[in-house]
Amino acid sequence: MKILIFGLSGSGKTTLAKPFAELINGVLINADDIRRKHDDWDFSIKGRHRQSLRMGHIADGVVMAGKIAVADFICPTAVTRDWFNADYSIWMDTIKESKYEDTDVIFQKPDLRQVNYHVNTWFDDTHTQLVDIIKTYMERNNASKS
Repeated sequence: MKILIFGLSGSGKTTLAKPFAELINGVLINADDIRRKHDDWDFSIKGRHRQSLRMGHIADGVVMAGKIAVADFICPTAVTRDWFNADYSIWMDTIKESKYEDTDVIFQKPDLRQVNYHVNTWFDDTHTQLVDIIKTYMERNNASKS
């Protein structure tokens, strides 16, 4: 399973993703860590597209290895979210603007029908609440494949 946690910088993506990935024994893929590893700090549209493809490729590898991928990155446009191709997406909609105006300008709020879980209010136990939701989602998905 490939899970995408996306939203503006400062919305709580990493704060949610780290403990959540631990609780579900998932592999955390943090965008800043990946950019650092590839020494790629290009935030142009082309650079953001490249990052989305890179994140998706890494997450696909995690899934092919039989693990759950938990990707934590801004993923600012419908195109980057489509290219990432998440099985389950979580939109961190907890702030109206970030400290990066260039990101805020291009960030496309998703249609709520295009996300599986919408976090618009932060709770200290959001990650634990999400575990049960993901388990239920996976059970339903597995049942529909049978």
